[in-house]
Amino acid sequence: MLRRGPAKSVAAIAWNRALDKFTLGQWLRGRIYEKRSDLSPDGKHLIYFAMNGKWSAPTAGAWTAISRAPYLRAIALFAKGDCWHGGGLFVDNRTYWLNDGYGHKVLTSTTAVARADPAPSLPYRGGECWGVYFNRLVRDGWTPRPDLSPPGTRSEGMMVFERPLPHGWVLRKLARAGNPPPGRSIYFDEHELVEPAAGRELRRPSWEWADVDGDRLVWADAGALWAGRITARSGKLDDPIDGAKLLHDFSAMTFEAIRAPYDDGDDDNGGRVDADHAATTPRASSKRKLARAARKRAAKKPVRPKPRQ
Repeated sequence: MLRRGPAKSVAAIAWNRALDKFTLGQWLRGRIYEKRSDLSPDGKHLIYFAMNGKWSAPTAGAWTAISRAPYLRAIALFAKGDCWHGGGLFVDNRTYWLNDGYGHKVLTSTTAVARADPAPSLPYRGGECWGVYFNRLVRDGWTPRPDLSPPGTRSEGMMVFERPLPHGWVLRKLARAGNPPPGRSIYFDEHELVEPAAGRELRRPSWEWADVDGDRLVWADAGALWAGRITARSGKLDDPIDGAKLLHDFSAMTFEAIRAPYDDGDDDNGGRVDADHAATTPRASSKRKLARAARKRAAKKPVRPKPRQ
């Protein structure tokens, strides 16, 4: 999971969907474009596109990274320098597609995963978020509904996707671009619960994200994650969701400087480059800093001659 906010901060969180347990991974000072990001099928690696606007930094202000989920510390890092294209998708547990566009500069690489060669044949859907996001939706079981998607310009467009729910219901996702409501990005989603046989369409305007997880429906609303089911009985009611349950409220979270367990923490960064390292992880713990300072003082301290007996 990627949790945005407070302003210019984002947290990566592991979600064990079998137990509905959540583990904080790492924070980043900047913006992660969640619609250009992806998790490997085994949940071990994350590919993401991020921007912090530090254009003179080695990452050129915007970059694609691959990390060990749920952490953000890069094991492969590609400087981008702009927000055209960027990010990517996993083809399988060991292979990824890089949304290269006008090109990345490789800053560091890894043998844990490899870039797909040749690249998979994916429908071209533009150079920004939709170019990655729509292909990810289709891969994950969403069905495009072009018949419900009115033609629009790049700045004011909409594409509709659907996933089936139990007992004749459908989850509908309206992927929009342009004129976002307060607190949403330029690319945002709206959702509806639809019962085609009865002609019912129930809008859920406050849902920022929603998907199907097995036989249940999961959604994000006002900084919290919820789950519920549609049963044979509840499907006939005005509100078809039965047993809506709050899984976790993330709204009170604030930035924490957390070191990834695979971060060596060396001052020279171990020959690796990490995006905005000082903001993402502390360079060294307080104890290490104190110990280092003590060693320096000891080295500079003059040696006094022993008194004569």
